[in-house]
Amino acid sequence: MDCTEPLPRFACPDWWERLRRRETPMADVPLNEAKARKALAFFNRLRLPDVAGNPPMSKACGDWFRDVLVAFLASEDPETKERLVWELLCMVPKKSSKTTYSAGLALTALYMNESPNGQMLLIGPSQNISNRLFDQAQGMIRLDEKLAKVFRVQDHTKTITRYKTGTELEVKTFDTSIVTGEIPVMTIIDELHELGKKNGAQQVMQQIRGGGITMTGGQLMMITTQSDKEPAGIWKAEIGKARAIRDGKAGSRPIMLPVLYEFPEALQKKERYWRNRENWPLVLPNLGRSISQQRLEDDYTNNGAISPEAEQIWMSQHLNIEIGLGLHSERWIGADHWAGAGRPGMTLDEIIASSEVCVVGLDGGGLDDLLGVSVLGRHAETKRWMHWGRAWADRGVLTLRKSIAPELHELVEAGDLTLVDNLDAEANPEIVAICQRLQEAGLLPEEDGIGMDPEGVASIVDALIEAGFEIEDIRAISQGYKLNAAIKGTPVKLKNKTLVHCDQRLMRWCVGNAKTETRGNAVLVTKARSGSAKIDPLMALFNAVMLMSWNPVGHGGPSVYEERGILTF
Repeated sequence: MDCTEPLPRFACPDWWERLRRRETPMADVPLNEAKARKALAFFNRLRLPDVAGNPPMSKACGDWFRDVLVAFLASEDPETKERLVWELLCMVPKKSSKTTYSAGLALTALYMNESPNGQMLLIGPSQNISNRLFDQAQGMIRLDEKLAKVFRVQDHTKTITRYKTGTELEVKTFDTSIVTGEIPVMTIIDELHELGKKNGAQQVMQQIRGGGITMTGGQLMMITTQSDKEPAGIWKAEIGKARAIRDGKAGSRPIMLPVLYEFPEALQKKERYWRNRENWPLVLPNLGRSISQQRLEDDYTNNGAISPEAEQIWMSQHLNIEIGLGLHSERWIGADHWAGAGRPGMTLDEIIASSEVCVVGLDGGGLDDLLGVSVLGRHAETKRWMHWGRAWADRGVLTLRKSIAPELHELVEAGDLTLVDNLDAEANPEIVAICQRLQEAGLLPEEDGIGMDPEGVASIVDALIEAGFEIEDIRAISQGYKLNAAIKGTPVKLKNKTLVHCDQRLMRWCVGNAKTETRGNAVLVTKARSGSAKIDPLMALFNAVMLMSWNPVGHGGPSVYEERGILTF
């Protein structure tokens, strides 16, 4: 961006430099100074109800949150005098007192708002968090006799009402019916990342945001840690939007102010950097208040560093390191090399155009499973193996496996997964069509071109036979320890880039889900070991690897040199 051009609203290109200077990583926002002083005066007098001595916010709260508070409650365009910050997303590590501070901000907003008989919402993703939000808010009121005359507290409904205006602050636990009737004048959501795991979160957010386009307007404050899983659903959308605004890539007039305490993406990928404890304070604005460096280091040593899985979860919560591929002590070693073998933009068409032979692996297909297909091609010149994957699932899996429903929706949006009402009638014909395409191109071997787990695939076999395939084309691939060669051999080929893939979200998710167990000299990746998280498309890849390892030859067809282009890497 030309440095002489004005920055888009809320862009903060020097956010990392600000963090290194221990400043709040957000754009400078023009304020109504009178409103800012009023908000700070009220907030600073609030006292912590759960800390010995009940210190006031003026001493207990870090300046970083006061910057957030005044930007959210007192922003003002100096020319039009209209509010600038309608939404704010703050991502800050665990143990930064965000729940307590959010309760204090909610009370301050209730005090500042002059709208009669309005509705404000303070939302927690779980009953425990919403209970804590209310306990902190009502505790602050009951510690101050003057505030008890300003607000009425109703414990049984978790509602706080300002006597003067009749506006109510309702503390609620998130569910899909949380917004009924009127549009809130302000909504504050604690631990937004948890909503990425809930069905219907996007629809509820759209209802809440409906207030932002009315004449009176409605504000939305979101405060959260990073997710302990790969971002999905509403959380993936919101953090992506916030980063784009921060980086000046979201248009000229966004309404969300991002305040993100995180390392740059390149540094998040460098384990040596974020494991260096001297770098931790850069993303810990409440260090020295709600958390100490020594206690954090002790917790990491005793709880975070005990296994790769525990470390990733610990770092995601305490340092906001975003999880991509899941790492854990029982992880499939291929997960360490999967990202490096990705070829974004590579397609099935290109694999077909450049291969001398292709094989197909299949796996899964139960009502609570994915039905995965893998096409593995061998490049006509380089001999590299090239992978493309696809999956189908019965629509009922969204109910049967609610914990992974948001991720499944993401896979649908990515084009990697299709939800169907009848696997036999809708998925099987598509799989047959893929196999027929490879056969017509002369890429399938004379025999053993299609490999699958022999259990639960009768309908697919029937569909293939009905389409003209011979039983010799289909090979039952023994599972369990007999897949050991593929499970151990695939990581080697990923590491040395003799197996590359299309960098699909579907496969990243499945690879991250894969857990192993050792049985004798064999390493097993099994569905039972991986739990409810799905790995069927990865198992389909292993089946294809077994077929390709037998060095098949395409049965013939158009010359790869004369009639099909060659894709090189």
